[in-house]
Amino acid sequence: MTQDAYDLIVIGAGSGGLVAARFAAQLGAKVALAEKNRIGGDCTWTGCVPSKALLKAARIAHQVRTASRYGVITSGQAVDMSQVREYVRSAIQGVYQFETAEQLQGEGIDVLLGAAQFEDASTVRVGERVVRSKNFLLTTGAHALIPPIAGLDDVPYFTYENIFHNQLLPNKMIVVGGGPVGMEMAQAYQRLGSQVTVVAKQLLPKEDPDAQTMMQSLFENEGVRFVHEQAQSARKDGDSIVIETEHKEARGDLLLIAAGRTPTVEGLELEKAGVQFSQRGIPVDDRLRTNVRHIYAAGDVTGGYQFTHYAGWQAFQAARNALLPGSSSGITELVPWVTFTDPEVAHVGLTEAQARSELGSVRVHRWNMDRVDRAVCEGDTTGFMKLITKDDGMILGATVIAARAGETIMELIIAMKQKLKIKELAGAIHPYPTYSNAVQQMATEIMIEHLLAGASGTIIRGLSRVVR
Repeated sequence: MTQDAYDLIVIGAGSGGLVAARFAAQLGAKVALAEKNRIGGDCTWTGCVPSKALLKAARIAHQVRTASRYGVITSGQAVDMSQVREYVRSAIQGVYQFETAEQLQGEGIDVLLGAAQFEDASTVRVGERVVRSKNFLLTTGAHALIPPIAGLDDVPYFTYENIFHNQLLPNKMIVVGGGPVGMEMAQAYQRLGSQVTVVAKQLLPKEDPDAQTMMQSLFENEGVRFVHEQAQSARKDGDSIVIETEHKEARGDLLLIAAGRTPTVEGLELEKAGVQFSQRGIPVDDRLRTNVRHIYAAGDVTGGYQFTHYAGWQAFQAARNALLPGSSSGITELVPWVTFTDPEVAHVGLTEAQARSELGSVRVHRWNMDRVDRAVCEGDTTGFMKLITKDDGMILGATVIAARAGETIMELIIAMKQKLKIKELAGAIHPYPTYSNAVQQMATEIMIEHLLAGASGTIIRGLSRVVR
């Protein structure tokens, strides 16, 4: 048995843990990173990376199938799921090569492989090693939530944690859950050649209703079927899996449960460290401290937003607060997200309903993608940009549905963080033709409309007549 002392021990080597450990090492701190499964966590192995690789393969299949609209005639299409899986694996390895234990050791991080368990508030056991630290950061993430569906234990099913091991394309697939994971996988498998049925009360429940309506229509046009009720029971019927709701049923050869995620707090022996927690996660203050002041938590395990980018941002703030004088807030409501369907759905800030509820009078602006020249050239005209602003042009929220919505929304995120107004966006020259040109087009129209409204508009028009 060995015992070492550290400045910071990070427990959980997902996206948040990697950011925190690397930052701590760059500060010159003595840091250890403990991981019981695979370095990289959900994002690298079962989440962001494999899902986007699968979506790429599905997009190619869809483009081949619809190539005739561009005047390109193809002789046919076949999908080899084993090769698709190999492509997904290659994407994972391409990311993981920068996250290996050897890579991290070379950066000055001690990697401890094994399950970490607290022995007291200053000591953890990782395998045969017992290590101490002045500070701890918990970034253990979350895992698949299994809903209480009667009979589910008696039927085979996948979650996001193992769906990327699948190498057989089902004739019919059932997806339980209408959130981002469910919708991304539903579109991917539908485009690869399955008949997909989504069982969910609501599609993309956190999105603006206009976005929900558009995406529902788009998915239906691609052939996805919907049962807008809650799954109540599951059973086998011969070779088929049957999901029953109150009034309907869905049948398939493969079942994906995509009902959300729940914080991973089990097995850490948090009681021995005196850390408060529940099945909803580990509560923290705005400095990301638990009730034990030298033990921090960040990312999915806190029960807040469950996004890779938010986990990384929070983990950086937590490491900064643990290792540097002063402190920074690790809580913000300005958290963007993107659902990587085709088109993508990106959002930041308040929805229209939230803004009206909080502020009453707001302005709502919409710009359809068929007015964006790049989208027209690419054949990507399904979608829109929707901005919610105050009367003075301050941006409160934005939703973008577009082929590159995740990139397009970035300047809106920065504008909101820096408290810029619409006129600043209108005054910045955007390259043409780009998807982000839509921001300038929309901002310019809003600014002109505001400028020429009311008495000021009368004066400006009058001055223009004088000059002419």
